[in-house]
Amino acid sequence: MIYQSTRNDGLTVSSAQAILDGMAGDGGLYSPASFSGISLDWRALLPISTRDMATRILAALLPSFSEAEMGELVRRAYEGKFETEDLTPTVRVGEDTVLELFRGPTSAFKDVALSMLPLLMTAAREKCGVSDEILILTATSGDTGKAAMEGFANVPGTRILVFYPYGGVSPVQQAQMVTQEGDNVGVCAVRGNFDDAQTGVKAIFAAVEREGLLAGKGVRLSSANSINIGRLAPQVVYYFKAYADLVREGRIAVGDLVDFVVPTGNFGDILAGYFAKELGLPVGKLICASNANNILTDFFATGVYDRNRPFYRTVSPSMDILVSSNLERLLFLLSGDAKLVKGLMASLAETGAYTVPAHLKAKLDELFFAGCCDDAGTKAAIGRVWREEGYLMDTHTAVAYHVAQQYKAACPSHGSVVILSTASPYKFPAAVLEALGQAPGADEYSAMAQIERITGVPLPKNLRGLKDRPARHGDVIEPEKMLSYVLDKAGKEIW
Repeated sequence: MIYQSTRNDGLTVSSAQAILDGMAGDGGLYSPASFSGISLDWRALLPISTRDMATRILAALLPSFSEAEMGELVRRAYEGKFETEDLTPTVRVGEDTVLELFRGPTSAFKDVALSMLPLLMTAAREKCGVSDEILILTATSGDTGKAAMEGFANVPGTRILVFYPYGGVSPVQQAQMVTQEGDNVGVCAVRGNFDDAQTGVKAIFAAVEREGLLAGKGVRLSSANSINIGRLAPQVVYYFKAYADLVREGRIAVGDLVDFVVPTGNFGDILAGYFAKELGLPVGKLICASNANNILTDFFATGVYDRNRPFYRTVSPSMDILVSSNLERLLFLLSGDAKLVKGLMASLAETGAYTVPAHLKAKLDELFFAGCCDDAGTKAAIGRVWREEGYLMDTHTAVAYHVAQQYKAACPSHGSVVILSTASPYKFPAAVLEALGQAPGADEYSAMAQIERITGVPLPKNLRGLKDRPARHGDVIEPEKMLSYVLDKAGKEIW
């Protein structure tokens, strides 16, 4: 399979090069032109182990690597790092199924992909004959940063810089990042929101490409955001894993459609579900769940994407996003028209909005359902599910749960519903504690202890003792300083 830019049919690379580059030099994202050339028997994946499933799916999506090579990378990525050998367990909650994606080393769904990406990156570096050091630039709305730094910490030939919105992540998420150890990791707060950080990172890639700012310095840029296909591809696996669980438990028959509800910000996680569908998995509807920043809900309803609107800081901060980068890949895959996508993205950059043509809107309607939930609804869902089902959700999962109920009411003939749970409730303890009807403690750490005492749900090991870990990173900059900050860091041998 050849990967191409979403904005230029003539810009094509191997899957290894796509991983290494992170994003295309013209500002587009690397994507398969179609899935028609992939040979994958999805039924044969259902009875095998999660790791074997990951090996076959990733080898099919990233054919620069043989199945044997991918099997070794998968083993090294996951062995002994997750709470369970099946990586992403499913739990019955009422009539729905919750897919727990937070059982990895940083208690967030990003662990599934960011345990793999450093190994894919270093293997791609070797395959492409690159001797330059890889400098990973990443913007985070909360969870990507810690998971990326954890994955890349002390990986030879790489360094990683993470930018997060100052005051725009939970205190636990911030503490996880600023205490991260590793000689090759750095994190910096940006005065602004996630979109400012993400736009800044994209602008750095463009400036470095356009002006050759790192030429001859032995350093090249890449990304750990889901704009990198190596970050997105591993997320496809857990859709197959959830389907296999439902089959094994006798809750569906092979071939039955399953609907997946995804709390959505940058659109990578739900796009992985579309990839799974294109690979043959019987996915019914993909339900896009948003918080008060409901730009995607409005987009699916109208076909108009308009970021000229208020930005809200919510109790589900990883979804506080107004520019969903991976939507570009979906528009390209559905239209097959790089020229159209380039025009839409130019309109977004120039006016803050674009409108998709009618034929593309019809395809979106067939594939997706969208809904949203404000903070009050989020907390109400956490409290109700705990009281009625004895299951504790984080704020992002609660948004998805709320929208799942909207979807089932609107579509009574729905299939089995799987809700993607993207983070541990302990990453947002103050909001979760309030949702349980309790007054929050003096700080987030006392709130963690209070939740554990009230619910009996164990605090994840990686979060124990977080309060006592020393902060190692404290930089805060304006968005316009990001390029100079990166160039300065790139020129230093020791961080």
